[in-house]
Amino acid sequence: MFAIVSIAGQQFKVEEGQQIFVHRLAANDGDAVSFDTVHLIDNDGKVTIGVPNIKGANVSATVLGHLKGDKVIVFKKKRRKGYRKKNGHRQQFSKIKIESIKG
Repeated sequence: MFAIVSIAGQQFKVEEGQQIFVHRLAANDGDAVSFDTVHLIDNDGKVTIGVPNIKGANVSATVLGHLKGDKVIVFKKKRRKGYRKKNGHRQQFSKIKIESIKG
């Protein structure tokens, strides 16, 4: 059984027991979170498609922790002008574990 669900502006294909990294959620470690924007559920070949969401369906998950991704270097330069800008960015993620899919 799997579902396609929108979490923090991105769509993920999730299964029960799966651990995924999503953009940082406003929840503490160990908190239970629920997502109700479920677009598709496949239950052993029986597919339910929402328009755009499935009414009454939700995905429950537990927040395992928060961490940062790899550093991305942003470097801008204009040749022969002496213009150089160096900037770095580390995206913050939340690690969640999918507990159940209901729909």
